[in-house]
Amino acid sequence: MTTVLTAPLRPATTAPALALREVSKTYDGAHTVLDRVSLDVPGGAFIAVLGGGGSGKSTLVHCAAGLDDPTGGEVRIADRRVNGLGEAKRTLLRQGRIGFVFQSFNLLPSLTVEENLAMPLRLAGAADDREWLHHLAERTGVARLLQRRPGDLAPVFQQRAAVARAFASRPDLVVADEPTGALDAYEAAEVLDLMRSLVDEWAPGLLMVTGDPAAASRAHATFALEGARLRPVLTSAL
Repeated sequence: MTTVLTAPLRPATTAPALALREVSKTYDGAHTVLDRVSLDVPGGAFIAVLGGGGSGKSTLVHCAAGLDDPTGGEVRIADRRVNGLGEAKRTLLRQGRIGFVFQSFNLLPSLTVEENLAMPLRLAGAADDREWLHHLAERTGVARLLQRRPGDLAPVFQQRAAVARAFASRPDLVVADEPTGALDAYEAAEVLDLMRSLVDEWAPGLLMVTGDPAAASRAHATFALEGARLRPVLTSAL
């Protein structure tokens, strides 16, 4: 019988933002990185997965976000099966339902902050909602920087802009891969508190992978990825 790890949320009325069911990933037919991993990330939950280098964190993110197919098991985003879809359909699903935050920010250097924030809406074919984007910029602390380019900003403001971009399309799921790796401890705490408050307010699911226990402790629930399996570490009430 499969044990599904989940944060302690109010009784769900809809499908989880992310559901992993018995997900495995093996390379070269021998090296198992993920071994029957099951995890729910409900809407309104900030879930952290903690692991060291080579633990499989990036593989977990890639499978969860439809960037790679698992060897076995099932991945669902808001009750839509992801693995097994063709690349074109997976790309459309990512553009409409998933936001990303990376350690290296991944903002487009030739665009202004405002243009970077608008990019997910354009890729998803959504209306260019300036009122929403300006509200989001205010909420994330980058409103006065909208006409600046990423290279002109301090790292913490680049990451705040990246967080804003991740939430711009109102995704079902936000995936964060070592989002504080380029920040100092004070800046990291600011960004993590911001992400948690946005999840609490707008209720997407958020899956973060990190090697930093302090970062993981900011989540609603934390799991450790060890020996290709997940185990619960810390859970807090929402």
